[in-house]
Amino acid sequence: MSLVSGLLAAQAGKVQTQVAATILKSNMDSEKSAVLTLLGAGQQGISSLANVGAGIGGNLDVSA
Repeated sequence: MSLVSGLLAAQAGKVQTQVAATILKSNMDSEKSAVLTLLGAGQQGISSLANVGAGIGGNLDVSA
């Protein structure tokens, strides 16, 4: 009986490990998406200024 109990406990541990791995992968994918979004937003901001005319933004008053 203790052998069966041990096997069931091992199987439950395996399932818990698989669930934890799935959750960890999901979290890592979410973090990756967030980082790529932030990096993409930064690159988009730089590239969107590439088409403005010369002198635009040169006289910016930051004292206010």
